Amino acid sequence: MAIGTIGHLIDRPTGAGGAVVFASPHSGRHYPAAFLAASRLDPLALRRSEDCFVDELFAAAAEMGAPMIRAQFPRAYVDVNREPYELDPAMFDGPLPAYCNTRSPRVQAGLGTIARIVATGSDIYAGKLSVAEGLDRIERLYKPYHRDLGRLIDACRHAHGHAVLIDCHSMPSIGGPLDYDPGRRRADFILGDAHGAACAPAVVDAVAGALRGLGYRVTHNAPYAGGFTTTHYGRPADGVHVLQIEINRDLYMDERHYARKPALARIAGEMRLVMTRLNALEARKLAA
Repeated sequence: MAIGTIGHLIDRPTGAGGAVVFASPHSGRHYPAAFLAASRLDPLALRRSEDCFVDELFAAAAEMGAPMIRAQFPRAYVDVNREPYELDPAMFDGPLPAYCNTRSPRVQAGLGTIARIVATGSDIYAGKLSVAEGLDRIERLYKPYHRDLGRLIDACRHAHGHAVLIDCHSMPSIGGPLDYDPGRRRADFILGDAHGAACAPAVVDAVAGALRGLGYRVTHNAPYAGGFTTTHYGRPADGVHVLQIEINRDLYMDERHYARKPALARIAGEMRLVMTRLNALEARKLAA
């Protein structure tokens, strides 16, 4: 059963759930008309930052006993895998509040909470945004998403003594000019745990073992070790474990035309094995 606000949806298990939560923060594809009008890019170019169809790859989560929260708005509009106020002052028509983080590496790269560029480096906006518009997006979309994500995590932890959050993403098959691995072919899956700080090794081992057993090439923390969600919520000492999964887009979609490949359905089925392995994790393994 899917419930939620206009900004995000939550797919909840119909019966008793387990200790695992799934999140798809970047697969939203509802582009507001005013956003399209303000952009210097065409609608297809705006999708370059989108983790296309990732929500479909993990659509079985609720059936397998795990809630999944999925943003409906696009990453290019608001990026919930950032701090709430990572904002570039050059994008706005007036001074930002003093509490904004205007100097983070992500802001400097143009990829703050409200991005200046899409993933390939093209500027999004034809002019400056009003400060009120930027802050409104955060209040209206970012904060409700994280409020509900936090509640899902807390509910699992209170019910089971621990919670495991899987933050689901996709990546271009080849590193782009702004990435740490330009021009290099990437693995099938990259697992990020903030270099061991965000989850117990048992979580990584469960996912990596399932994927390698299916014949996929899996790497760990390079070039993606996890973003804000991984580092903010990952508190293994408090029983909250977070793992970011990056899926190579070439496995399941046409990267040029943003179209599903027939393999998408097969991979979505394979993700059930990943979910089964995660559901089987025991508290004692997570405490090790």
